[in-house]
Amino acid sequence: MVKVIAVVGGLAFFAIGSWVGAEENLPVANEKTKQSAADDARQYSYAIGLEIGSSFHADKVQLDIESLLSGLRDGLKDNNPKYDRETCNQAMQQLSEIRMQSHMTRNEEFLTQNSKAEGVHVLPSGLQYKVLEQGDGPSPKATDRVKTHYRGQLIDGTEFDSSYARNEPATFPVNQVIPGWTEALQKMQVGDKWQLFVPSNLAYGESGAGGVIPPNSALIFEVELISIE
Repeated sequence: MVKVIAVVGGLAFFAIGSWVGAEENLPVANEKTKQSAADDARQYSYAIGLEIGSSFHADKVQLDIESLLSGLRDGLKDNNPKYDRETCNQAMQQLSEIRMQSHMTRNEEFLTQNSKAEGVHVLPSGLQYKVLEQGDGPSPKATDRVKTHYRGQLIDGTEFDSSYARNEPATFPVNQVIPGWTEALQKMQVGDKWQLFVPSNLAYGESGAGGVIPPNSALIFEVELISIE
């Protein structure tokens, strides 16, 4: 006896009656699939919770866990919200302001602590730098074009740009980059390699950059001055 045991992509798969064992195994396979899906859901659900918790912990923002879970359940079940839309929008705006203030405080504290580190020099503008390698070439003027290798990071170590990763030095006018770079480059000599710690007002300020650099972020750069073009 021939039976259809499955249809996949419009193609029917058949089995002869004597191959009953294969047909009987199908429920077991389905149970394994369900278990696998449950395991996947358990893991990515935990990962989402971990990411949320770590993010708010870093910002030192208090969460009410029961309210968080209540909102999550209502959203998943499409229940009527406990609070009206206007209240929720106001709450989210308040949260955004709290997190931004926390972000600014964390960046300011980093610069304050870093200014005390060995080998770090602090300029009147607030720019901090540390000499990693000493060159002996000339220093560029604001109107010069320079060739550099660099990498940029947020204070948590997140790398947002790197000419090293592209394996291609960057060439640009000294006076057409962020103020922290313009100031530092004119103090560097060709062959120098510096680490820069740039306050947000000498970087991208309240605007941030490209969705990668948050507003009011202090930045860390490793800059190698290769040549004056």
